[in-house]
Amino acid sequence: MGAAAGKAAEDVAAASTMTRAEYRLAVAEQVLLGWHCARSSGADLASIWDSDATCTNESLLSAVDEVLLLAEIHAFPMASAARRSMQDALDVAVSCLMEEFLRLKVWDASQMEVRLGVRFAVGKFSMPAADSGVSLSLAFPTTGSISTASTIDELYASGGSQSSRVGAVTMLLDGEFFDELDLISPASLSVLHQIALRVIRAGYTKELLHAFTNAPCDVLDRFLTILQMECAFETDHVSFEDAEWWTAEDMIKRWILATKLVAKALAVMQRQLQAQSCGAFDRFKNDYFMAIAKNSIFVLLRFANGFTTTEAPDKLVYVLEMYEALSNAAPGLLLLFTEQRVELVSRQVEVVLAKLARALRAMIGGLIARIRTADCPQTTGSAARGVGVHPLTRYAMTCVELLSPHRAALDLILANGAGESVTSLGSLVAVLVTSLERHLEEINPELSNDDDDAAAAAAASRHLFLATNASYVARRAVDAGVEPLLGDGWAARRGSLIARYVASYVEACWAPVAACLETAGRKPVKVAAKFSSAFDEAYESQVHREIPDPALRDALRKAASEMVVPAYSAYLQNHPKLQKNVRHTAGELDRLLWELFEGEAAERNKLLL
Repeated sequence: MGAAAGKAAEDVAAASTMTRAEYRLAVAEQVLLGWHCARSSGADLASIWDSDATCTNESLLSAVDEVLLLAEIHAFPMASAARRSMQDALDVAVSCLMEEFLRLKVWDASQMEVRLGVRFAVGKFSMPAADSGVSLSLAFPTTGSISTASTIDELYASGGSQSSRVGAVTMLLDGEFFDELDLISPASLSVLHQIALRVIRAGYTKELLHAFTNAPCDVLDRFLTILQMECAFETDHVSFEDAEWWTAEDMIKRWILATKLVAKALAVMQRQLQAQSCGAFDRFKNDYFMAIAKNSIFVLLRFANGFTTTEAPDKLVYVLEMYEALSNAAPGLLLLFTEQRVELVSRQVEVVLAKLARALRAMIGGLIARIRTADCPQTTGSAARGVGVHPLTRYAMTCVELLSPHRAALDLILANGAGESVTSLGSLVAVLVTSLERHLEEINPELSNDDDDAAAAAAASRHLFLATNASYVARRAVDAGVEPLLGDGWAARRGSLIARYVASYVEACWAPVAACLETAGRKPVKVAAKFSSAFDEAYESQVHREIPDPALRDALRKAASEMVVPAYSAYLQNHPKLQKNVRHTAGELDRLLWELFEGEAAERNKLLL
């Protein structure tokens, strides 16, 4: 091109020796050479058209048109030097048109920002607080589930009206809201026509199709900045480990929101583009749209692919929600593509979904192993006294509760097997509960068995501990809605198990008290005194324990009362002279037993009395 330009300059100086066509080519070459040099040096290039589609660089456009015309009329013989120069100039002219196309702002997000009162910028998504001029940056919490509803509620960390904060994101996810906006810049349509017309005349349609792969899209780019990962646009693999200043939860929340917004926007953008008349560009509309759609989808897929290698159980719910978001969005996204183009995108979606499913199965296997092998040290407070819900029990059932809303996705993922005969959410819950109970059975209160009384206390604590945890599992299973998945007999078996633990507790703690009344050959006064002493000791050891489940608390009280009160009442009836000398009446014993397991509340009630 430099040699041709030098020759063009010489020819301009000696125009009298040139043909008119050669002179016209030389003049056009000079203008194009200036543009090419500016581009090579990184200088700001003067656009041919401004944002209003007004030509602002007549000389450059005329040079492009001149070269196109000379090529169309075959102004030079095939093997001539002028023909080669013209071809070089034509290449530069088309490059100039491609640059213009890539600069062109076809899509416009400004209406969306104005209507929402939301400002998009790289790494931020902010909106003005109510009644103030202060912008509040989007913040993503790092705990809890990230279902659509909670994501919307949690998107803004502080400031502003709650209704306005939630309403802005709800509107974004509302397809009707996008329909009400003109996402296409009207002035760009005539420029698209002029560029396409010239590209077709030059015979460089392949170059234009290739340029589509790098075409900007203001609307989609605004949403993709939510990911705040510029490397996602440039690399084939993005790992959440590459951004240590974020948690994995933060990034997945951002990704889910971006995916929902991109899917909504693409559907509306396609309808609006198809409704426009773009002149010569009409023949390229489908290819153009599918290129920008594929680009945005592939950014999302590469981002999601970065989470397919993690196997940490703590990330299970978040990666599961990523899987669901992609599964839910995929059908609508694939409808955007023609039959010839959909296969590539569909294949990539399936690959990422399969890798996510494999990672999720590994996480589930890790969760089961954690429940089976987790250390269970003795804890402080009520749990240490054999009453409280063990942290492992809370952890296991919290996992069940978080997983239960995702039954459909889990059943699909687990259908291929995660080991341990886990093929559905129901079977997973069954394995988790079974593993938990086996683990809890191995926990023994740290009390000496050298003394009979200590051994009885240890047994009572153990049965009370198991009853409390079994009851907690049953209650949380109902709350999570997974009880029907565990089979018709699960609730009944659970009730029988709790009843056995209650009976064993009463046998260990209160049966020895009642046995004091069966001492034969002793004076009734001494028998009553021994019974009262044993009752007081047992009562004092149990009254401060707390059973939070009202149903279990009543069952324990009832069982203890049935063990002690009838026997005591019968003994007093058989020895009527003791009625005035005993420490407690049968009614008082019953009242005391029904005060058990209130924990600190029992102490407060005693102080009030």
